[in-house]
Amino acid sequence: MWNMIKNNAISITVYFLIFGLLYGQSDIYESRKTAITKAIEKVGPAVASINVEQTVSAYSSPDPFFRYFFPPEIYPVKSSGSGVVISPDGYVLTNTHVVEKASKITVTLSGGETFDAEVVGIDKTSDLALLRLDGKNFPYADLGDSDGLIIGEWVIALGNPFELFSISNQPTASVGIISANHMDFGMQKESGRVLQNMIQTDAAINPGNSGGPLVNANGEVIGINTFIFTGSNHNRGSIGIGFAIPINTAKRIAKELKTSGSIDRSFTTGLVVQPLTRGLIRHLNIPFRNGVIVVHVDKNSPAQKAGISIGDIIVTAANKKVNSPSDIRDIIAEKDLRSGDKIKFKIFRDGGHSNVKLRLGSYK
Repeated sequence: MWNMIKNNAISITVYFLIFGLLYGQSDIYESRKTAITKAIEKVGPAVASINVEQTVSAYSSPDPFFRYFFPPEIYPVKSSGSGVVISPDGYVLTNTHVVEKASKITVTLSGGETFDAEVVGIDKTSDLALLRLDGKNFPYADLGDSDGLIIGEWVIALGNPFELFSISNQPTASVGIISANHMDFGMQKESGRVLQNMIQTDAAINPGNSGGPLVNANGEVIGINTFIFTGSNHNRGSIGIGFAIPINTAKRIAKELKTSGSIDRSFTTGLVVQPLTRGLIRHLNIPFRNGVIVVHVDKNSPAQKAGISIGDIIVTAANKKVNSPSDIRDIIAEKDLRSGDKIKFKIFRDGGHSNVKLRLGSYK
């Protein structure tokens, strides 16, 4: 009788010991989960590895004599980047510079499933492109609100740096904070891109991360990773200064690309202006040196409808100083304004300053 009680007691003790160990391990495992790990788990399946094939032509010799007799040779070139699926019907956001001039685009999702991608639309100015995968019920990411970002909040950069996606069939994650917001770099002369209102992060963004999502701790995409600063020409990796396009900008661009395949910037102000010269400043008795003077206003144009007249001096546009005719065009491009958007001008007329709002559009 005693042996039976003892054996039962040992069995019960062993049972509770095993149960406790298992329960404890589960509890420890759950305690390791954070907002960061949950965000990665949530968005990870929607992150895309984008592999691009391009065909380029190049001469085999730098000598002009040989070039005259021998045509350029055709070379296949491969590159890669990142993207993010934004809808269950297979629309993918990425950077223009990732897919531009591609002859073939292949997208790989977590788990290794591969799809041929169709280019829906490309916008060089914003450096955003929209792709489409053939299929349905794709895993997709929730898009957040980039207008309410907090300096110092946690963010995760997800993507395909150095083609590491191909090794594990899953995106690579790096963690950091939002370092700064509303970073303006203006129009890039060589590429024509406008880097405006960018999000700065110290989450590692490396070659191949371009086009991938920047995600907040709620698992929402708040930016599209786009470019980095590097320490020198010899260092192509991250030094903790990366930049992303705000997702609110990307959502607006993606919507227009989905509808029309391109971004309509074919609008006008109807203004003709010229810089202020010393002679004009002296002749018109202008008490400052900065600005441009209106020398022509087209009939029925947005400028005429806004009440701008010949002889008005435009001092600022969208609160930025104007000193040349190109400044107004650059500011409109930097602000990513379209037909129907308004731009505020500060003008000098009859000895005083006033503000006018011009609605961009076409002639009617």
